[in-house]
Amino acid sequence: MLFIVAFKLLAHPRTAVRGNLLGVLGMTIAIVATLFDSHIVENYQAKGLTPYILILVAGCIGGTLGGVLAVRVPMTGMPQMVALLNGFGGAASLLVAGAELQQFSLPSTPAAEPWSQFIIATALSGMIGAVTFWGSFAAFAKLQELEAFKKPLRFQGQQATNAVLALLCLLLCAFLCIEPASILTFWVLVVVASVLGALLTMPIGGADMPVVICLLNSYSGLAAAATGFVIDNNVLVICGSLVGASGIILTQIMCKAMNRSLANVLFGGLGGGGTSVASADDVYGGKVKSASPEEIAMILDSASRVVIVPGYGMAVAQAQHAVRDLANLLESKGITVEFAIHPVAGRMPGHMNVLLAEADISYDKLREMDDINPTFPETDVAIVIGANDVVNPVARTDPKSPIAGMPILDVDKARTVIVVKRSLSPGFAGILNPLFASDNTLMYFADGKKAILDLITAVKEA
Repeated sequence: MLFIVAFKLLAHPRTAVRGNLLGVLGMTIAIVATLFDSHIVENYQAKGLTPYILILVAGCIGGTLGGVLAVRVPMTGMPQMVALLNGFGGAASLLVAGAELQQFSLPSTPAAEPWSQFIIATALSGMIGAVTFWGSFAAFAKLQELEAFKKPLRFQGQQATNAVLALLCLLLCAFLCIEPASILTFWVLVVVASVLGALLTMPIGGADMPVVICLLNSYSGLAAAATGFVIDNNVLVICGSLVGASGIILTQIMCKAMNRSLANVLFGGLGGGGTSVASADDVYGGKVKSASPEEIAMILDSASRVVIVPGYGMAVAQAQHAVRDLANLLESKGITVEFAIHPVAGRMPGHMNVLLAEADISYDKLREMDDINPTFPETDVAIVIGANDVVNPVARTDPKSPIAGMPILDVDKARTVIVVKRSLSPGFAGILNPLFASDNTLMYFADGKKAILDLITAVKEA
């Protein structure tokens, strides 16, 4: 019940912290209750305190690592951390299933029965867990922009290779169910599924990472649910089912926000560094207008409504606190300030919401895309900070574009658009953005945080 209530509360930023704490409480109760499981009690009686000491040591090691990561990882690295946590969940599931299968190889233990709940769940846990771990590791490497993973990996016959690997995984699952005593089959299954997990994720571009993270989160839940059947733990089955179902639902929401199907994300690969048919000179040549902080301050001085559009560039620059100060300053001058949030802005679902919440920006000022888009024509100034693809009008005008049909924030309809960006470089989708050369757009070339701090100074002096 605590898990279910936690999910309900996590649906809104105002109650999310309380929901998170209730989820932690539920998991704590589940862990403590599991320590009184008959198998552990039997081990306690046979081996003394050793099982509990090992559990305590493992818990301390894992808890310490988790605590250090939670404190030290910056907000820009949170998507990478989420990817790793999904992977660790999958790895834990397959290791528990493998350990349980190993128990049946002991002379004192009766052999597992073919096609029983235990052996079917073990096979599924090994396969899904391995796909989740290596798929999550590949996602982490791409989000971390490690050199070898920057570009999507594509090769001739890739889809056929993945299909063969998937079929081989299913055949190995079936063989393990027929011959439960074949432990080697389980670990071969894990290896093949690991390769499949990596090859499924590595071709996917950075623009699709929010969807991939949701999907891998769902996989980790499904692996946990399967492992719950392996060890006959009802709480693990329930918890894994909740995570798996919510992950699938969130994946569908993200796909809808990008106007794409899940199959298109997995096998199409947006953000693969595609090039635009038009050259940079055709789109930008002689049309881009840059502005200084003082010029922008003069425009803001006469505005009555300002909409700020945050993107990943704001996260990289750690500019959220400076953005908050700018919003407060503008409001002190009687200007209405709101924030337009695109569902896939950043690198994980809710990335911008988390950043703005960290800066203590009121939840009431955060407006979702469908809610704020109709108001852009009445907006005096739209300030885009580090966003690119989610404000690119090509999604509406070019049916051949990689982002064609993707719903975007209609900032180009505002009276004046200020784009804060280091350069004219493209976003994850690798395409040019004609918004930068629009008649009503002014480019403010600078690091996000420094740009906003300089703008605050200019507004105060205006």
